[in-house]
Amino acid sequence: MTLSRFCPLPHQAEDDILIDNAFGKLMASYLASNHRRKVDIIRKAFSFARNVHRDTRRLNGDPFILHPIAVAQIAVAELGLGSTSICAALLHEVLEQSDYTSDDLRPLFGNKIAAMVEALTKISGGIFGDKASVEAENFRKLLLSMSADVRVILVKMADRLHNLRTLDVLLPLKQQRIARETLYVYAPLAHRLGLNLIKSELEDLAFSYEHPQEHAEISRKLAISRPERQKIVDEFIAPVRVKLDEAGFKYEIKARVKTPYSIYKKMTKKNISFEEVYDIFAIRVIFENEDDSLEKIRCWEIYTAFTENHQVHPERLRDWTSTPKANGYRALHITVMGPSGRWIEVQIRSRKMDDIAELGLAAHWKYKTGEQGTPKELDNWMNTIKELLAHPGPDALDFLETIRLSLYSKEIYIFSPKGDLITLPAGSSVLDLAFALDDYSGLHCLAGKINHRLYPLSHTLQSGDQVEIITSKSVTPSREWIPFCHTAKAKTALLAHLSPP
Repeated sequence: MTLSRFCPLPHQAEDDILIDNAFGKLMASYLASNHRRKVDIIRKAFSFARNVHRDTRRLNGDPFILHPIAVAQIAVAELGLGSTSICAALLHEVLEQSDYTSDDLRPLFGNKIAAMVEALTKISGGIFGDKASVEAENFRKLLLSMSADVRVILVKMADRLHNLRTLDVLLPLKQQRIARETLYVYAPLAHRLGLNLIKSELEDLAFSYEHPQEHAEISRKLAISRPERQKIVDEFIAPVRVKLDEAGFKYEIKARVKTPYSIYKKMTKKNISFEEVYDIFAIRVIFENEDDSLEKIRCWEIYTAFTENHQVHPERLRDWTSTPKANGYRALHITVMGPSGRWIEVQIRSRKMDDIAELGLAAHWKYKTGEQGTPKELDNWMNTIKELLAHPGPDALDFLETIRLSLYSKEIYIFSPKGDLITLPAGSSVLDLAFALDDYSGLHCLAGKINHRLYPLSHTLQSGDQVEIITSKSVTPSREWIPFCHTAKAKTALLAHLSPP
């Protein structure tokens, strides 16, 4: 998204100092990372972009090149990306603001960088606007580019985040459009990629523009209640610190406070006041651990330290150390009774788990020297996206909504008769599972044998069910099946089969 105007730069010397300082900060962040030192190509991309944008300013009056530098800074410092992504970030507005093409970039920067810049240019439009169906097509392009190289969407997230951080220069109407688009698409996508820090900031910045009064009021109440929260936390964790110190753990304990947007969602969903939101904060324990094989054991040892002297909520144990979420999230969550009879959630993580929880897919680059590959859980999700893109359906807006709903869905865990684990969105039916296995099983599904009992296609699955899909060649799908499809994959595959060629 371009927030710029073309004009001569009247204070070139001052601008040069600003630009050089910003680029110097970017290079310092890059050199402090664990990536291979490819300084020359980054400097080359910077010089190229600086020349293209030399007569352009952002709407706030800054030299435009400061925006690509800021996007690249987010990419390396907050997402942990390397030289290829930094170069793509520096160049991401070049094609839109000049006569250069990706073919011009290839001999200068290589195929990967040129392809990323081309993909970022194709998805530069918004999702909402005068031509909504055309702009929904932009989102389809975004998903296509992500399936080819996931770094494209990470740079796009950095671009969107910087635009939101500098959104105050726009008129309120445009601010609200961008805020709605962020909450509708980009925040859910960040959630699915496990980019928790990015997602939270995107949501809260967008919320502050879409509902400024509500954001200000919740922020005010959070500030007022901070001393009380800190007192509860200090009293609650004091005896636990003693036990962890005696056991020799190296750790930190901190309170995680919900964002104003997250609190607002809970207030509106449950129709309650700020004072009635009981889980405004949670305790997070992050421990140092050099042996990955001991992560799970140490989580449970810390669990014991909390539960020896506190009543445990029997229905709020969440063990994501054994079965990670689809975005790779791993942690052990418990809820125990704190001071004054207040339930307090405790999240137990290793340092690596915490990095993955906050940075999601981006944390992959911190723990591997290369820039290729994705965690298994995200590989599975991205394969689903590729299958959806193969059968997008005739209506781009319906397709967009189908994809969007899949981004925030919670997961359930289903087992095959052989014990294989299959992850599905909560609310999935027998028919959804059949299509998750393959198109043949979906199109010829007769029933599901769940825990050794037969159930119809429409039956809603529960986490922990063991399911065998029963198929028959004589079974043919019909439009009556459509209400049974709750996953994007099942719905698009069924509609593709039912639609006339």
